Amino acid sequence: MPRPVTLFTGQWADMPLEKLAPLARKMGYDGLELACWGDHFDVAAALSSPGYIRDKWALLRDHELTCHALSNHLVGQAVCDPIDDRHRAIVPPEVWGDGDPEGVRRRAAARIADTARAARKFFDARPGKALFPAVVNGFTGSSIWDTLYAFPPTPQSYWEKGYEDFARRWLPVLDVFEQCDVNFALEVHPTEIAYDIATARRALDAVKNHRRFGFNYDPSHLGYQGVDYIKFIRAFADRIYHAHIKDVWWGRGDGTVGVFGGHTDFGDPRRFWEFRSPGHGDIKFEDIIVALNDTGYHGPLSVEWEDVRMDRVHGATESAAFVRRLDFPPSTVAFDAAFDKKNQ
Repeated sequence: MPRPVTLFTGQWADMPLEKLAPLARKMGYDGLELACWGDHFDVAAALSSPGYIRDKWALLRDHELTCHALSNHLVGQAVCDPIDDRHRAIVPPEVWGDGDPEGVRRRAAARIADTARAARKFFDARPGKALFPAVVNGFTGSSIWDTLYAFPPTPQSYWEKGYEDFARRWLPVLDVFEQCDVNFALEVHPTEIAYDIATARRALDAVKNHRRFGFNYDPSHLGYQGVDYIKFIRAFADRIYHAHIKDVWWGRGDGTVGVFGGHTDFGDPRRFWEFRSPGHGDIKFEDIIVALNDTGYHGPLSVEWEDVRMDRVHGATESAAFVRRLDFPPSTVAFDAAFDKKNQ
């Protein structure tokens, strides 16, 4: 059975869902991974308004779409981060409050816990049989990301305090996810508590391998760092709760900007790396499908479309077709079994 091809709506939050839904269907998608910003999914409304969830499913159904995951990256980022004015621009006003950093972090954690509760209500109301576990994708933030480069010299004890901070803030949230029977999937990503294989292992250790903590696999954030994004699948096979299809190229630019970005904007031709529409970068997606097949991932393939050089409707339409061509089913027989006389 082919995996569902969905579109992550985070980069389309400027468009009301009532306009995005028919467009997504026209572009070739089976469903939407709903972002908890814009008007795509409102956590507070889902918990307080009896008709909100019903109306959301009716809108999706009217356009022959479904949903297998919610995403709350923006609020999740504020749970562990040092807070500054950049966070004010991305979190809801009620999470920002008076802007006191510790208050923002605590309100962000409470909102992520509420996202688990809202996800449970939302997916319980899903028409038809549930094909996959309920998932909320997101970020965690990190109190130690600013020590990425270890100077002044950073002892392991300093980094360990960062993982202890992460565990202290997230374990109570993950317990709510357990109560709600919902998985939290961290998008492993620079600026998060886990941004490569080593830090992903350390994050799992910090939360004592809490069964609700796993990963939203996205190769684009690993490839340009030099991380083996196929090894990541095999290393965390039982923790990949969702998968993004997003491409990236690297090794471009004119040699003036390195992997850290040079404080340049996306689209600057000097950049060493840049996100690309699926199939236009350096990610080897066929290798990814092989590894996902080998490790038993059957969930959605969700296009997170980002490409500063391409029209997004053109790119997202092309991406849906690309993923459908890409997603071949695993074999159910050994190719050489026909040589055995008993099978002839």
